[in-house]
Amino acid sequence: MTQRMLEVPGYRLHKRLGKGGMAEVYLATQLSLDREVAVKVLLRTEDAAFTERFIQEGHIVASLRHPAIITIYDIGQVTDGRHYLAMEYIGCGDLAQHRGLVFSPSRALDIIKQLAGGLAVVHDGGLVHRDVKPANILFRDDGSVVLTDFGVAKAIELDNELTHFGIAVGSPAYSSPEQAQCQTLDARSDIYSLGVILAEMLTGTNPFRAGSYPQTVLNHVQMPAPQLPPALAPYQMLLDRMLAKQPSERFGSCRELLESIDTLTEPDMDQTRIAPAVVIASRPTRRSRRRGLKRWGAIGAAMLATVTLGVGGYQWFQYTRINDFLTRAEVRLANGQLIAPALDNADYYYRRALRLDADNPKALDGLKRVLNARIAESLVLAEQRLAEDQLLEPAEDSAVHYFRQVLGWLPENEAARVGLERVSQRYTELAEAAYGRREYAVALEYIHQGLEATPEQATLLALRDGHLQRVAKARAPRVAKRTAVSTARTTSNTPAQAQAPANPVKRLWNRIFN
Repeated sequence: MTQRMLEVPGYRLHKRLGKGGMAEVYLATQLSLDREVAVKVLLRTEDAAFTERFIQEGHIVASLRHPAIITIYDIGQVTDGRHYLAMEYIGCGDLAQHRGLVFSPSRALDIIKQLAGGLAVVHDGGLVHRDVKPANILFRDDGSVVLTDFGVAKAIELDNELTHFGIAVGSPAYSSPEQAQCQTLDARSDIYSLGVILAEMLTGTNPFRAGSYPQTVLNHVQMPAPQLPPALAPYQMLLDRMLAKQPSERFGSCRELLESIDTLTEPDMDQTRIAPAVVIASRPTRRSRRRGLKRWGAIGAAMLATVTLGVGGYQWFQYTRINDFLTRAEVRLANGQLIAPALDNADYYYRRALRLDADNPKALDGLKRVLNARIAESLVLAEQRLAEDQLLEPAEDSAVHYFRQVLGWLPENEAARVGLERVSQRYTELAEAAYGRREYAVALEYIHQGLEATPEQATLLALRDGHLQRVAKARAPRVAKRTAVSTARTTSNTPAQAQAPANPVKRLWNRIFN
């Protein structure tokens, strides 16, 4: 079923990029400037307070100027009355797509510095982002990063009505302890989220992510900051302070964080030694030149032999290191240590081998097998969550999460694609069951959730489009129907008295005595 495209004045919409609980995002062309943009449209207009907040936050973000903050171009209304934001389109993927990879310390710190610079401007504008996570960090063509999705941002000076009702907003794997406990937030909560991202980039794993939402939250509250390997020891104090459990023990602001990063220097990882300088003697006599030629001939031969042996020795050393990495990788792969523990897993050792030999076929094949194993693992988890009806929640441990994770690694994976269709079918079943119980609001929520999994699913789109009509029909008065039933009953009773009894004995008795 082809999706009906919205009409946004001044824009030509091409396709839908994504959909959340409150809004959907489209790729579009801004006609006046002929440039690609992303248009974020609210799903509903009923919540006037949320719409007002959407517009207000759009104005605030539009006023912020920093390369690491998404640029807002326009705020307006769709023809059906819903509001939209037009912003710069960044199509080079997000940090979440690199989950599991180990970044070099310099690259990891560079990303954190860019984000901290942008968040400093956000905090100066009186906002806390509250959902700093890899999926909200986009890459430009030049490798620079952009922080986006300020949908849960909240003014610092205002009371946090969500926490008053015990609602934690944000992604549990990157939430601060105070956020997990529904406490008041400030800029230091965003710094904690940056710390989790830094740890993940340096080690390849999120130290707090667990198999369930409650355990993840508990880990943030109780688990200490991870210990980095010895090679990354210079960054331990920085990470410890960013991930301090008490906000008072963290950096007071992103600018203070930036100052601390600037004091760090990357450890010298180069093991190359510089050879001693050659001493040049004074100009020799003829006799000495003749003796020198013989001497230097012998020395040259010796040097050539040494160089040859040295090159051969170096090659042998490299060969030995590559084989060692490959052996370690195979052992870790056999033990199921795909990407954990950090710096001691199959993925890590295969990549170490590729640093020494970029075209090593065994290492390349090994990475493929690691990916296949991760895909198989995620598909198993997805099926388990589907069986448990953990369809969309928790966000980092649901059937949709794992199916989408697989499609992120291998877009053509049929099992994951079919899995998302099955999630949508389950939501169809849940919606129909809710209709049967006359729980119409619940049914509509199931429909919306199902469309989050597969936005183009025809059955769910039909249910959504026909929801109001179906509810109106179910709630319509049934007087006429009751009258017809009553008439039928009256009609059926009247002839019953006139008709002869069906029993032949009774019929004979009536003939004799009547």
